[in-house]
Amino acid sequence: MDDFDVRILEILQLDAGITVAEIADRVGLSKNPCWRRIRALEDSGHIRGRVAVLDRARMNVGQTVFVDIRAGRHSVDWLARFERAVEGIPEIIGAYRLSGDTDYLLHIVVPDIEAYDNVYKRLISRCEFEAVSSSFVMEELKETSVLPLDYAEVRKRPG
Repeated sequence: MDDFDVRILEILQLDAGITVAEIADRVGLSKNPCWRRIRALEDSGHIRGRVAVLDRARMNVGQTVFVDIRAGRHSVDWLARFERAVEGIPEIIGAYRLSGDTDYLLHIVVPDIEAYDNVYKRLISRCEFEAVSSSFVMEELKETSVLPLDYAEVRKRPG
């Protein structure tokens, strides 16, 4: 990956629907080399996909809830059940295993508290937990899918 690739990624992170011609113009390449670079970034896994980012409020899932889970158990069977439960509940849009007192953190989006209660009941019917603590987001200060590219391994062009 070189500086051209990084600039291409910066542009695509902000608008994946932009044309190859426009990207090429912005980074100073012709269209075909730019297209080949985008394909190479896809083939190498640097670009995992292209999606439309939906407005949560307009989709009626404007309430964000973070759920801290203390598992109590750490068996392979329990973990498999938990992973299946998380995968089977579409309102859970993120699930993370953590260090510290909390074993797992779930990122959930729902229309309201009643809908969250239904998600909670589905989750606890599929797995046993030692403790579950829910935090409702009052105000979203920042949310982005844009990754910092300063840490990407970039090779310098000869010359």
